[in-house]
Amino acid sequence: MPAEFIAVSEAKKLIAESIRPLPALKVSLNNAAGLILAEDVFSKTDVPPFNQSSMDGYAFNYEGWKQNNILKIEGIAQAGLAEQKPLEANNTCRIFTGAAVPPGADTVVMQEKVDIQNGNLIIKDSNLISGHNVRIQGSEAKKGELAMKKGCLLNAPAIGFLAGLGIHELLVHPRPNLSIILTGNELQQPGLPLSYGQVYESNSYALSAAIRELGILNVDVFSAEDDLNILIDILAIAMKKSNLVLLTGGVSVGDYDFVIRAAEANDVEQVFHKIKQKPGKPIYFGKKGDKYIFGLPGNPASVLTCFYEYVYPAIALLSKQEKDLIKMKAILETDIKKTAGLTHFLKAYFDGKNVKDLKAQESFRLSTFAKANCLIKLEVDRTEYKAGEEVEIHILPSF
Repeated sequence: MPAEFIAVSEAKKLIAESIRPLPALKVSLNNAAGLILAEDVFSKTDVPPFNQSSMDGYAFNYEGWKQNNILKIEGIAQAGLAEQKPLEANNTCRIFTGAAVPPGADTVVMQEKVDIQNGNLIIKDSNLISGHNVRIQGSEAKKGELAMKKGCLLNAPAIGFLAGLGIHELLVHPRPNLSIILTGNELQQPGLPLSYGQVYESNSYALSAAIRELGILNVDVFSAEDDLNILIDILAIAMKKSNLVLLTGGVSVGDYDFVIRAAEANDVEQVFHKIKQKPGKPIYFGKKGDKYIFGLPGNPASVLTCFYEYVYPAIALLSKQEKDLIKMKAILETDIKKTAGLTHFLKAYFDGKNVKDLKAQESFRLSTFAKANCLIKLEVDRTEYKAGEEVEIHILPSF
């Protein structure tokens, strides 16, 4: 094996050491979902901002009821009501979920547990205690206190919680801008007729779909003919637009494989080129300042394998996400043989306990990848695996 080939573990280590998270920026709350919080957030208000009813029912003073037993119904407390009169100890008022409990009241009884006789309220709840069905002011959060620490994932509940605190914008670690450059004269777009020698281009579709799984919806796609000068210019444009550039094809050492030379012409520092793995040996990774470039193989299954194993965690590092493929052990269903010297990643299906390698493992085949939900990782020096033994699997993300 030539000296420039490196191990899978070394490649992943070099990527992790090379990538720096993108600078934090302010975004609106509506655009923060799925991002990592880059600052501590403090509550702008008490939540709830007043004593609030959690039920449709009747509000009253508990001690007043204990003394009087029967309460006179006076008025209605609706959600959003700006002003309320204090409630006397021998009175009650109709109240609805979310409404402010009127001054003087401290308890709410459910409407299903009362009788009304001659405008008076008879409570029939033997389990009722003082404070029942009332959300106390500040019980969720108090004004000025720490509500959420930096480093938290802004998932749907977090977004809702922060909205309830009156927060409308946040400092976050953003997702990267991303470009894909397709290389090769033989590529034709789906929907157009094929000429002899052409193949339909699928890599940008597969990669864009995989990238959307990470919440990145806008991806710039460029096409470059097999011409070094054209590729140099397109790579320069892509690097201006994007933090991360993925090139597919043209990354080996053939006469028309121009990716390495185009990167050098754009002053990209090579971190590595070629990994001891199958599929996807000729993968390239380079950097220039805060720009990162992956040269991926051209074969579709190789492209996706390399994306999930290397680009997927790189995107997470850029946006400061603690995200990688889930790795676990599973029982192998069939015997597997391989040559020594390369780590193999096999398309496979995991049923929750056992894993089965799928047929048609060639790097140009996507039909079995479409059925796979994981990759089996076969170690570099192993040549045989027996059915019934444990193997490492990497679970593929899905929508």
